[in-house]
Amino acid sequence: MTRPPSERPFPRGLLAADTLAAARAVLGALLVREPGRAGGERRVGRIVEVEAYLGPEDRASHARMGPTPRNRAMFGPPGTAYVYLVYGMHHCLNIVTDPDGRPAALLVRAAEPVEGLGAMLAARGRAGIADHRLAAGPGCLGAAFGVDRTLDGIDLCDPASPLHLAPPPDGEPARAVVAGPRVGIAHAGEPAISRPWRLAVAGSPSLSRRAP
Repeated sequence: MTRPPSERPFPRGLLAADTLAAARAVLGALLVREPGRAGGERRVGRIVEVEAYLGPEDRASHARMGPTPRNRAMFGPPGTAYVYLVYGMHHCLNIVTDPDGRPAALLVRAAEPVEGLGAMLAARGRAGIADHRLAAGPGCLGAAFGVDRTLDGIDLCDPASPLHLAPPPDGEPARAVVAGPRVGIAHAGEPAISRPWRLAVAGSPSLSRRAP
């Protein structure tokens, strides 16, 4: 039986390639959050914005300090989820890229809601959020999709995982991609600050901020 589009596995080989190429492959892919044992709605969003972090030589990357209990998943095989907490309250989802053992990843900054909007709104815990802004920003996306540290290290290429990636539906046209500097990395200094490693779908209303 053919899997529905959101259940087909995302090709791991696309993530094992160069991280910037992986970023372009991920844009337009689906992020799927399956209901838990207690039930609830399935949540699906189309990824529209990512940031690339390329190995220990990238001064903006968590990998610059080598493996630690916090970042260990980042050193795993491509397709692994790397989840970390910022400001003690926001969980951020990263997709590990590059060959196994090289710590590179894509921070998922925004997604366009496709399915389960009611569940996303309830998870955000705030009334009055426009549908297209439910997962606009890495912390908002983490909340909307119920991301927390229990998902750290799961296989995002496995459709059986509670959170996973899926290719875009067949026949969906590719959209233009724009690139610019990453956000909130002033501590890293140059040349990290100016590298055009934030990639986004041009014209999406769900971007975390203005397009690069």
